[in-house]
Amino acid sequence: MEKLKLVMIGNGMAGVRTLEELLKLAPDLYEIAVFGAEPHPNYNRILLSPVLAGEQTFEEIVLNDLDWYRDNGIDLRLGCKVVDIDRENRRVTASDGSQAEYDRLLVATGSSPFILPIPGKDLQGVIGYRDIADTRAMMETARSHRHALVIGGGLLGLEAANGLRLRGMEVTVVHLGDWLLDRQLDRTAGKLLQNALEARGIKFRLNTNTAALLDDGQGRVASAHFSDGEECPADLVVMAAGIRPNVELAERAGLACDRGIRVDDYLRTADPAIYAVGECANHRGIAYGLVAPLFEQARVCADHLARLGNARYEGSVTSTKLKVTGIDLFSAGDFMGGEGTETITFSDPIGGVYKKLVVKDDVLVGACLYGDTADGGWYFRQIREQHNVAEIRDLLMFGENAIGDAGHQGQDKAMAMSDEMEVCGCNGVCKGTIVKAIRENGLLSVDEVKKHTKAASSCGSCARLVEQILINTVGGAADVKPKSEKPVCGCTDLNHGQVRQAIREQRLTGMGEAMKAMEWRSPDGCATCRPALNYYLISTWPGEAKDDPQSRLINERAHANIQKDGTYSVVPRMWGGVTSPAELRRIADVAEKYKVPMVKVTGGQRIDLLGVKKEDLPNVWRELGMPSGHAYGKSIRTVKTCVGSEFCRFGTQNSTQMGIDLEHALFGMWSPHKVKLAVSGCPRNCAESGIKDVGVIGVDSGWEIYIGGNGGIKTEAGEFFVKVGSAGEVMEYSLAFLQLYREEAFYLERTVHYLHRVGLEHIRQAVLEDGERRKALHQRLLFALSFEQDPWQQQIGNPALKKEFERIPVRETETA
Repeated sequence: MEKLKLVMIGNGMAGVRTLEELLKLAPDLYEIAVFGAEPHPNYNRILLSPVLAGEQTFEEIVLNDLDWYRDNGIDLRLGCKVVDIDRENRRVTASDGSQAEYDRLLVATGSSPFILPIPGKDLQGVIGYRDIADTRAMMETARSHRHALVIGGGLLGLEAANGLRLRGMEVTVVHLGDWLLDRQLDRTAGKLLQNALEARGIKFRLNTNTAALLDDGQGRVASAHFSDGEECPADLVVMAAGIRPNVELAERAGLACDRGIRVDDYLRTADPAIYAVGECANHRGIAYGLVAPLFEQARVCADHLARLGNARYEGSVTSTKLKVTGIDLFSAGDFMGGEGTETITFSDPIGGVYKKLVVKDDVLVGACLYGDTADGGWYFRQIREQHNVAEIRDLLMFGENAIGDAGHQGQDKAMAMSDEMEVCGCNGVCKGTIVKAIRENGLLSVDEVKKHTKAASSCGSCARLVEQILINTVGGAADVKPKSEKPVCGCTDLNHGQVRQAIREQRLTGMGEAMKAMEWRSPDGCATCRPALNYYLISTWPGEAKDDPQSRLINERAHANIQKDGTYSVVPRMWGGVTSPAELRRIADVAEKYKVPMVKVTGGQRIDLLGVKKEDLPNVWRELGMPSGHAYGKSIRTVKTCVGSEFCRFGTQNSTQMGIDLEHALFGMWSPHKVKLAVSGCPRNCAESGIKDVGVIGVDSGWEIYIGGNGGIKTEAGEFFVKVGSAGEVMEYSLAFLQLYREEAFYLERTVHYLHRVGLEHIRQAVLEDGERRKALHQRLLFALSFEQDPWQQQIGNPALKKEFERIPVRETETA
């Protein structure tokens, strides 16, 4: 049978995905010709931002190389733009004069960046951000120019700003809205995002309209003039203020267009021989600009081109993910909420986590996540499939691990999935497709899975799930990269272990010195790497490395816990949970004097003063006359105790004194993450020692020590470590373990995760079996702690820090 002729105009992601699906369904039905205006094969446009940021190369984001076209018999005409569609004769004409006849025509012309119609828009140095040519122009400009202005605080604008900042430019983002990503995030998440990007050195002008671009007298842009009369230097201006569907060709051909080429549920245009997919298409009044809906369109279009006619496209629920390394955000569905909806919110500004779920009639209809997006894919599935969440509502905020998937609670997530369940929402790849590709092609790495299935090749949020599937399929043969080998952040290729090694071997003691020696991409670092690097410096070279306050999060700069309303929480230290009438009177007097709205007993047996104004903090500390409880830091928090043998008729050991001694010994200890201890006087364990980073339990013949417990969202029981006979041994063994953790754990790694990573046997060998090393670890911790002072007293007596507490800057109220 003679093959039909299919011509595709455009060589982008949506169009080529349609061809991929078509070739699976009907590989011999068409002779295919493709006209591409760019001189490149099909590449992943949504990964242009990592290319700009220096995290990937163009070659790494190519989806279909030239061999793919040749192997599938596709006539590819690159750098060849179609200028005319002759519907009557079913023929297209290209810019080079060549022609091609068709039986079916697929229009996939995509979109173009919207260029603001303002004076100066045609100056040299003013560009959009849409393709690899734009990306290379930005990379080239960054080599010789300093000031960049990005117009638009949407996804592309922020990704461009981040990449240019990493390239060394001073970047300002101008945005008309009240907050960033105002179409994808609510105000709270948008402000958290702004704080994180400001910490990377990006400046913002919100509620600002660009009135004109001014030149340097030689035809190049030099500055921007705003409607409020202010100006900003700009050697490069990136227009990222939206896109416009490319419909001019379709309009000239007489196809119905309205903010895109109008298509039906089969992706057909007004001419039944012509189909349209991607950003150029308007389906039911919507022109989608995200990749997942475009791939859904591709599957339906391919079904009808293959003459099967079984599928219909009825629109898409969209989700958003920002491709900026170190910043995690996700939104999907109706996350703003409206009439008849209920909102469930979790907000931890200090930890940089914000979650908002919107429920309507017991169905999840929207989700907005910042900081912790691990369950974004699961929430998206609930939204799209409209599952009833009434029975799991109480656990909904804690995600899939808390609830379990279809009754498989506690099992490996990948194993619990059926073959039909979708893994990659961007590319519409289900688990069965991945497993089949792994088995048939002998795939052993995630990168190989990406090439064969496209799963995890777009936004990358499903990469961990793909890795699980790979491990479950091929077991130990899987070539997977552990977290320990991943870079600290996008500012460097070095992982945490390599950074610590360089600091030790090169005796690096300063932030700037360390970044220069390790060839950091950004001379200022970012909000992810600066706190980690600062910790590694001060923990490696105590007394020599100088603590950098600006590399600490706001809690550790202000030495108090910031609350959602911008006030602070103050928790004075009570050694071992023991206090006195005099301390209680001082706490009461301070609470009354400074009108503290809430005084609360914490779970760690301390008293929390909630709602303290920032400007009152120094006076509160002074008048309390008690040391800092360090309840705000990556540090020793509390040592919880029971009353033990001194008062309890069941107590076998003096747990109260043991707790007091431990807390005094560890006072001022900075660590990779927060550390909590507990001492119980008998096996009844009233102090809950079994779920602490270090838990000590008194028994008749001495003490049992447990390590790696965690009482957080996912409770972890501590591992039995050792039984000792004396209080001195408790001190030595506990401090040696904590110093080993300080020296070997990665920043923000809890003891439980450190234990799982290195193994209990490693820790036992270092602390239990090697007596000399244990004593050395113990002494190194005591040496490091000898330099620490009470931070509250330091702040009170330091006039240079007075300005820090004069007022609460607005942006800090949302700081992570």
